[in-house]
Amino acid sequence: MSRAGKYPVEIVNGVSVEVVGTNLVVKGPKGELKVRLDTKNAGLVDIKIEDNQVSVTPKDAEDKASRAMWGTMARNIKAAVIGVSEGFAKEMYMKGVGYRASVSGNKLVLIAGYSHDVVLEIPAGLTVEMGGAQTEFTVKGTDKQAVGQFADKIHKVRKADPYKGKGIFYKGEKVRRKEGKKK
Repeated sequence: MSRAGKYPVEIVNGVSVEVVGTNLVVKGPKGELKVRLDTKNAGLVDIKIEDNQVSVTPKDAEDKASRAMWGTMARNIKAAVIGVSEGFAKEMYMKGVGYRASVSGNKLVLIAGYSHDVVLEIPAGLTVEMGGAQTEFTVKGTDKQAVGQFADKIHKVRKADPYKGKGIFYKGEKVRRKEGKKK
């Protein structure tokens, strides 16, 4: 069983947290995020904001759903605090003959070995920054879930090929190379 909810979330300098209706609003130098409180589950957790900390406690420690929501809410609040203070980023690169990427306006254009260019619209709140080469780029934003989801959408355009070693990769991703058929 995870003990993620046991630890309070520290509110760093420059970040403010308040409960507004059914949302927990987190404001910081990089923007504002809303964490939806568990209204669907009829209030399974209590949230207290005091001494630059947000603490989450389950209303019923014996209830399985309450304990699950306890850890989930604590991690969602922590991700929001980190997002508005530091932000999140996923570094990616492309490997293959002729593979390259470019950003034009709010669109990411990928040339990934297809007969056509793949054009992906960059969601609001996210930015894509090109690295030193045309094959390196970084997806940045304040919402951890949105950054990960868009990076996954890019990754699925051309997944890493274990036989040829080409495709779109996350930095640090290990792809186990496979040997081809033997004659």
